[in-house]
Amino acid sequence: MQDFRILDGGAGSELQDLGFHVNEDPLWSARLLHTNPNAIKQLHKSFLEAGADILVTVTYQATVEGFRKYLQLTTERAVNLIKLGVRLAREACREVPGTGKERLVAGSVGPYGVFLHDGSEYSGSYVDNMSNEELIDWHRPQVAALVEAGVDMLAVETIPSLKEAEAILRLLKEFPAAKAYVTFSCKDGRNLCHGEEFSDAIQKVMTSDQVIASGLNCTHPSHVSELLDSLRPLQLTKPIIVKPNSGEDWESGVGWFGRGEDSPLENHVSDWIKRGATWIGGCCRIKPRDIKSLGEEIKKINR
Repeated sequence: MQDFRILDGGAGSELQDLGFHVNEDPLWSARLLHTNPNAIKQLHKSFLEAGADILVTVTYQATVEGFRKYLQLTTERAVNLIKLGVRLAREACREVPGTGKERLVAGSVGPYGVFLHDGSEYSGSYVDNMSNEELIDWHRPQVAALVEAGVDMLAVETIPSLKEAEAILRLLKEFPAAKAYVTFSCKDGRNLCHGEEFSDAIQKVMTSDQVIASGLNCTHPSHVSELLDSLRPLQLTKPIIVKPNSGEDWESGVGWFGRGEDSPLENHVSDWIKRGATWIGGCCRIKPRDIKSLGEEIKKINR
């Protein structure tokens, strides 16, 4: 039997569906760390009850500068709010009866573009005007807070460019005991959103001793099989992550629309596993019921 891991689904989109108006918020779901932390814990519990064994903290858009700008918090209070995100995930793990599989908490680190609140996290265009040192300095406070809070690993996710991923991995050397997984956002079946080849990016980040797994997230499910095929020549030994979105489109002022033939994701799971994926979950618009269906399909395959 293979050692599969089931990751959770989309936090922000699920909170929006639950009635929390986060879509147009510059802090997105991270605002609820300040205004309604119990909602975040309940969100985590719903994914655990659906079968997830890796929870990703709701800190994707939780940055010190963001909290200072939009909540007028001091640096100390901003750091504590990031740490609260880890504590809420830990509490959820304790409060939901386990299935015997170890549950892990991954501290979400999103791209710099989320702070800009201009959609550039989906293109990575900002890295063309930033030095490696600027990217490292930006990410340092959030990474430090998550590591100090005791995450099992960092979830360096929705990274649109290789440059930013490599900058974060340079930063990780300041925290030699820390481990991370790295997932890229991709615009098609071959390239990251910024344009680099997916296989080249995966090969480079997988060489880090601190990276325990890598793959893709927030990517259209129709691109996943081709992206996985591009990794076959690499003969990777670390887990490959698939955490796509629902295949819907997003439009400001409208929200998500167009959920169609690429959902449900469980229809694709067998194919993705054949192509090497072993850590599987979802991103935007992937709900607890979707994670439950994914898990049930994986159990059938792994009998």
